[in-house]
Amino acid sequence: MRKMEAKFRRNSHSIPGLNLASMPDLIFTVLFFFMIVTHMRDDELKIRYQVPAGTEVQKMQQKSSVINLYISADGQIQIDNQLTTLEGITPYINNLRSGLSEENQDRLTVSMKADKRTPMGTIADVKHELQKSFALKINYSGTEQ
Repeated sequence: MRKMEAKFRRNSHSIPGLNLASMPDLIFTVLFFFMIVTHMRDDELKIRYQVPAGTEVQKMQQKSSVINLYISADGQIQIDNQLTTLEGITPYINNLRSGLSEENQDRLTVSMKADKRTPMGTIADVKHELQKSFALKINYSGTEQ
């Protein structure tokens, strides 16, 4: 009878470990998803400005040929990532325009982001410099009230 008991005795089994082979694939897939979906800021602000509020605010549709121009309350001017003077606007725009395709040259828009305390004289001077470089499409940026 002892021989039969030995036959039916259970063997102890260990639980197999969790297979983590596909974990790096999953992590990189999620990482790429967030990299594609997240909008990164292009410009590093070197000046301080407070955006004015408005009632007729609209989002821009075409952002591929937009130049960001920032003006602080004390008159400092930044184009994209470079600080510049009033006289440096025209050469910068002309240099940038020469590197664009003909289609984007026609769509070139300057997005002016001026501090709400910036004097209108400074904005008028900047607009005059933009006219010299034939950058005639100007977008004034602000926040909605």
